[in-house]
Amino acid sequence: MAETVLDAVPRFSIIVPVFRVQGFLRECMDSVLEQDYADFELIAVDDCSPDRSGAILDEYAARDDRVQVLHLPENVGLGLARNAGLEKVRGEYVLFLDSDDTLVPGALTALSDRLVATDSPEILIFDYARTYWDGSARRNALAELLDESGAPSFTLAERPEILDLLQIVWNKAYRRDFIEEHGFTFPVGYYEDAPWTFCTLITAGSIAVLDRVCLHYRQRRQGGNILRTTSRKHFDVFDQYERVFDYLDAHPELSRWRPHMFRKMIDHYLTVLDKPGRLPANAQAEFFHRAAHDYRTRIPVGFVRPAGMAGGKYALLAKDAYPALAGLKVAGKVQRTVRKHATKRVKQAKKKAMDLRYQALLRQPLDENLAVYSAYWNRLPACNPLAVYEKAKELAPHVHGVWVVKQQLADSGAIPAGIDHVVLNSPRYWEVMARAKYLVNNVNFADGVVKREGQIHLQTHHGTPLKSMGTDQKRYPAAAKGMSFRKLLARADRWDFSLSSNQHTTEQWERVYPCNFESVDAGYPRNDVYYRAGAQDVLDIRERLGIAPGKTAVLYAPTMRDYQVGYVPRLDLEKISRELGEDFVLLVRTHYFYDQDPGLQELQERGALIDVSGHPVVEELCLAADALVTDYSSIMFDYANLDRPIINYADDWDTYVRSRGVTFDLLSGKPGDTPGVIATTEDELIEAFRSGRWDDEKATGLRAAFRARFCQWDDGHAAERVVRRVLLGEEMLPEPLPQDERTVAPSPRAAAADAGLIKLPSPRTAADDTPSTDTPESSGIELAG
Repeated sequence: MAETVLDAVPRFSIIVPVFRVQGFLRECMDSVLEQDYADFELIAVDDCSPDRSGAILDEYAARDDRVQVLHLPENVGLGLARNAGLEKVRGEYVLFLDSDDTLVPGALTALSDRLVATDSPEILIFDYARTYWDGSARRNALAELLDESGAPSFTLAERPEILDLLQIVWNKAYRRDFIEEHGFTFPVGYYEDAPWTFCTLITAGSIAVLDRVCLHYRQRRQGGNILRTTSRKHFDVFDQYERVFDYLDAHPELSRWRPHMFRKMIDHYLTVLDKPGRLPANAQAEFFHRAAHDYRTRIPVGFVRPAGMAGGKYALLAKDAYPALAGLKVAGKVQRTVRKHATKRVKQAKKKAMDLRYQALLRQPLDENLAVYSAYWNRLPACNPLAVYEKAKELAPHVHGVWVVKQQLADSGAIPAGIDHVVLNSPRYWEVMARAKYLVNNVNFADGVVKREGQIHLQTHHGTPLKSMGTDQKRYPAAAKGMSFRKLLARADRWDFSLSSNQHTTEQWERVYPCNFESVDAGYPRNDVYYRAGAQDVLDIRERLGIAPGKTAVLYAPTMRDYQVGYVPRLDLEKISRELGEDFVLLVRTHYFYDQDPGLQELQERGALIDVSGHPVVEELCLAADALVTDYSSIMFDYANLDRPIINYADDWDTYVRSRGVTFDLLSGKPGDTPGVIATTEDELIEAFRSGRWDDEKATGLRAAFRARFCQWDDGHAAERVVRRVLLGEEMLPEPLPQDERTVAPSPRAAAADAGLIKLPSPRTAADDTPSTDTPESSGIELAG
């Protein structure tokens, strides 16, 4: 019987073990699924990851039948997770890919072609490049060992120098029948690649090489690589080499490789000893003595030590002379220090001297009950920090909150009564910055602020990222404007917690700010008001803004343009107001980066619009508005909580994408990407309102999908979750409500009807099936009385 498509054996089985990588996982998966060579299966193993990596894998499996997901019931570690994947493979060749690394385009085609050209070897070794957060890449330093000249395939005895390559599994394709014949599996513990790599290489009857970079090996700035952590788990390396020598004992025909394995073992032990920060200080001598024991018990007859410094270290291991090795390390450190001395002096000369008083304050004990808040570069209290501050007064009243503000704001009297505040760079400012237990900001504190041990820094952010942020901005000079990304990441290194309102945002922050913070998937506290405001609140805000009952208020809130200087109106607001008619009123809010616009003030005086640029609380503007017109501003993600119409005026989308970069295609029209009607010209915008498209069934459906994606954890309790997790050290409770159980603030129309200010039209019946002639001038709303 002919083999069915479902039973067909794929060329490659790609095993991807996954643990705590939600910020990088999509890039990894896409790098495989977008290959031009499609004959593969991808087996992703969720190693009981505590983040949402498992859910991301399920998304991919749902839309691509080449993806199979295994969810392990408990965390077992990298080696055993790979074994779980090995139990499911069907392909001719097995590849391993770590979940924060990526295949380069064309990699699978190149591998398949090389396998054909080398007559299906048992192992094919290919090259890789290390990639860094700043966009740079560095090819494997031993790439010359992958020279393809000579015989298409060979044995290790013919090219033993291959053993000098890094002992990793993910730069090789393994023939599945070879793995199964010899029963190769991964051990538990650190350095699990060593026994697999060495045992497979010395066993293989045929090896081939591909002199091509097929994989990008991500070098995480912090975290990601457990081998860089200080831990006694590094003692696992002894067990791993015991497995290698047990394998040699069980296969006497491979005894010729004992000298090679001995040298690899000793080099590896010395690497662990030499790498700063791997072993706890009180464990280094113990590790050395264990290494010396292995040296003496496993040294092959006739072994010749390497020359130079390395040979000297071998000799010290042979004598179990730890004090001498410690002295040798100190001498080497002194040499390195001398070489770097000139550079260090230059850096010290450039470094700004810290105020002596601040230095003294930094030595004083932390005030466990003090929190410092700031928002938008020390403007008025606002946004997520203000919502956290207010909730902290309720749930953690013992924690006193102090706000940092600019001098002119403190002098203006605009700071709400009852809010304790300090002026930026004042003596008290430096005191609270030095001694506060908690630091809360929606941007970054100044570079001169020292993050002390024991301080807790909450970065709340101030929006869901449509535009490129963090390290992604390196690709967009107009947005970066000479930004120092090293300084940016040094600021982000101070974060202990990073707040998020949806999975999209969490993944973006973890990827573009590669630092060691904990994501707080709680929702945005500033959006709690949308679920707590009532009808009277909505009416009171509209009254204060001067919006007459029955008017349809449209909030126009565009974002800034990195490629422009100053505020440049993109709409003829007088024309828009005139064309919409008297039943509509425009509320116009320019971006906070821009100064007050005289043109808007003039239009307001003529009654064409209401300029709300100076209104201090943007959430009030959203509650007052029946609809939002914006371009690419993050206000759309917050406004979506209200389940009211969103219209995107995107007249320069292509330019914006080229100059700033985006995280998804807002104009795709796909549910979840596009929140409603898209207009690219003024006439399209006017027509959307005149025709009713701005709030028809299609727009409503798009809005629902957008809300489900981006208002994922906003339910009115975000601030409580944040305070409990960050200030009280408790669980993040309550759990977010399902969206269909959330109660949002009523629309202005519903609020006015409840108050008897307007009458809504009666529900339509079958007898009313006549073409609608509603226009802005005949909206079906009657003023009460």
